[in-house]
Amino acid sequence: MLSTFFDYNTNMEVCSISEVLINEQIRFKEVRVVSETGEQLGIMSSKEAQKLAEEAEVDLILIAPTAKPPVVRIQDFGKYRYEIARREKEAKKKQKVIEIKEVRLSPNIDTNDLNTKVNMARKFLTKGDKVKVTLRFRGRELAHVNSSKSILDEFAERLSDVAVIDKPAKFEGRSMIMFLAEKR
Repeated sequence: MLSTFFDYNTNMEVCSISEVLINEQIRFKEVRVVSETGEQLGIMSSKEAQKLAEEAEVDLILIAPTAKPPVVRIQDFGKYRYEIARREKEAKKKQKVIEIKEVRLSPNIDTNDLNTKVNMARKFLTKGDKVKVTLRFRGRELAHVNSSKSILDEFAERLSDVAVIDKPAKFEGRSMIMFLAEKR
């Protein structure tokens, strides 16, 4: 698997280290050669680029196979792997994982219980999580589904200062589900 991403520091597309072609594995007629410092050395044949890498006693690494012509870099492969691993680790640090927290309600919920659930959902939303509000129906409660939708509407109304409805209330099986997300 060859996954690529764009490196904004060098303005080049960079491959992941899972299956990078190096040295004799590169078999293109013409390649664009970049030096270790990032300087463009021009377009030449793969054999010429390989000779340049051997003279510098480093490796020839294919870094952008989809470019026209493909881009190779003259650099030590161990150093290249280290840089890619460091960049991937840095990118992983910056991403935020959004969790979905669930708040369960019942059709005959009391006002104070509803307030407690609203406060719980408010806490989840301020932490940046999404909230799944589930209104569960049991037995004969299924006969009064239409009147119970107002509970979900009131729940969303009480949280309207910090949340927006991500997915409106929808009936699934024996429960009605609504998703709330933090206001931006």
